[in-house]
Amino acid sequence: MYYYEVLVGAMAYHGSEALTYSASKQLQPGAVVRVSLRERSTLGLVLRTVVKPSFDVKPLGAIAPFPPLPAQNLQLLAWLRAYYPAPLGAVVRQFVPPTELFPKPSEVLAPTPHKPASLPQLSPDQERALATIQGPGTFLLHGITGSGKSRVYVELAARAIADGKSALVLTPEIGLTAQLTATFHKTFGHDVVYVLHSQLTAAQRRNIWYELLARTTPAIVIGPRSALFSPLRNLGLVVLDESHDNAYKNESAPHYQAGRVAAKLAQLHDATMVLGSATPAIEDYYLAQAKDRPIIEMNELAMGTDIRMTNVEVSGKAAAQPVVDTRDSTSDTPVRTIEIVDMRKHELFSRSPLLSNALIARIATALENGEQSLLYLNRRGTANIVLCNACGWQSLCPNCDLTLTYHGDEHVLRCHVCGFSSGLPTSCPVCQNTEILFKSVGTKAVMDALKKLFPAARLQRFDTDAKKAERLEQHIDALQTGSADIIVGTQMIGKGLDLPKLSVVGIVNADSSLLIPDYTAAEQTYQLISQVVGRVGRGHRAGTVVVQTYDPKNTTLDAALHRKWQHFYDAELAERRSYHFPPFTYLLKLRVLRATSKSAEKAASALAAKLEQAFPTAIIEGPAPSFHPRERGKYSWQLLLKAPSRQLLVDIIAGLPSGWSYDIDPTNLL
Repeated sequence: MYYYEVLVGAMAYHGSEALTYSASKQLQPGAVVRVSLRERSTLGLVLRTVVKPSFDVKPLGAIAPFPPLPAQNLQLLAWLRAYYPAPLGAVVRQFVPPTELFPKPSEVLAPTPHKPASLPQLSPDQERALATIQGPGTFLLHGITGSGKSRVYVELAARAIADGKSALVLTPEIGLTAQLTATFHKTFGHDVVYVLHSQLTAAQRRNIWYELLARTTPAIVIGPRSALFSPLRNLGLVVLDESHDNAYKNESAPHYQAGRVAAKLAQLHDATMVLGSATPAIEDYYLAQAKDRPIIEMNELAMGTDIRMTNVEVSGKAAAQPVVDTRDSTSDTPVRTIEIVDMRKHELFSRSPLLSNALIARIATALENGEQSLLYLNRRGTANIVLCNACGWQSLCPNCDLTLTYHGDEHVLRCHVCGFSSGLPTSCPVCQNTEILFKSVGTKAVMDALKKLFPAARLQRFDTDAKKAERLEQHIDALQTGSADIIVGTQMIGKGLDLPKLSVVGIVNADSSLLIPDYTAAEQTYQLISQVVGRVGRGHRAGTVVVQTYDPKNTTLDAALHRKWQHFYDAELAERRSYHFPPFTYLLKLRVLRATSKSAEKAASALAAKLEQAFPTAIIEGPAPSFHPRERGKYSWQLLLKAPSRQLLVDIIAGLPSGWSYDIDPTNLL
């Protein structure tokens, strides 16, 4: 009889140690097994052989007839446990397939001969990028939208396959896998490329997982953050496409950031790691500079054309007339015209309170020309907008420099980071105007407005409320061929889409993401606006971007519209240094739920006092009511901790009282 410590992969297992089981045969570390946990069957991974214990142990329920997990996956599991503290069962669950049933082992077939599709000639920028990305290490690929970063990924994957190594390509959302997968299928065939995501059935994911585990030849895996834990052997390339995206953060335990886990995985395999983005994360860019990692710029359109950008400040009815000729008179270079609409000027919205006359005119022209329009609203703009209708003033926290949120039930403005609150002013403190706005606009309201204005137009809406058949990934091919005249959606429509017929982009309210009370608000605004603007002017045809804003001179908006990355980065970095935010400090968000708001506040205050005494070097902000103050009928309060040492925050997590939840390295503080 043999005895093994087994890492149990059940969310219900909240212990911190491996459990001991017996088996009649010898097993290797990483073997996938089925075990009994409190009379329930679950999967586990063999950790090590141990001597016969002094207590009775249960036998293993079953052993998967497949090779053991790669050693690097077990090493990654151990690192993840230490870096992102969480119950052991929740961590192990990431590394095992989704169901307890084992598929029947089948012979891995030899790849079907595949003739690669001919790809466009590499641009000079792409050739320079490929020449720079050599060997193991982390490379930041900073390429404008339309510069052809995906083509670089394909070439790097081909390089890995030729070396007998596998490749992992991550995307932030399932909707972005379709276009990328199509390109990889054309190049490598269907036998080499695997797609893993949560919209597959559990049986499909299980079968793919075991096929990868049994595979002896290189493979390419494409998928969102969960694909990180695929059992790939001999990994040569790890790519994070749209590496800045917040979707790479896992919002449940373990609260990992996929970029950091991917970097560790690449290090364990001695592989190449590529972070690709048109708008890199502030922290990624800062670390690349601090550690002298290569930052590769790609500023040319892959289609071989450049963009001539013009600006139109819409200040009156005359300026709202359509631009007749949007191409350079001396060449066929596409022109991207950017029009700024001041939302404080009501005369510019005479036909609709949501859509400016200028935007309506551009949509009408696109319809006449058989072209598409895309209207974007920020997904997270759910909080009421509180600002002055005359000058655009908004109230900021004096401690955190974050937007204050209005609570109508109490008639107060509150900071949800430090707890600062103030009464609502009866007039604007800047211009004394008494008209203060409280409003938010959703995609459905925009759709209703469009139906009235353009009853014959074909409309499609894409947001998180969409049913499965209405999801973006189900319609990409149709959209590219012109199935919709006007596309309305949230941030998902701003990423990765290449629509040849698109000529108009409308940003309905460019300020909504700036008004989010979070330290990442400016960064997210820069990223989202840049991505949306990048949907036009990609080399297909001329394009117009109409930006509706209450603050036309906002520096973040200006930087995003005109690709002033370095200007934005320098200003944002200085701001974060002043207020002790990443990358200059580490963050830990603590949250408690209680039956009443008063008891939640009392618990938060007690813990804050205890932590101040035990960890004097940590900065403790709060307690404050959580941004969403009620959950499942209970009241939520939170603390925010800032520390120069991440280990200090890990130590705090280890000593938390029961009833507290935590998020280390949060990407937002809401």
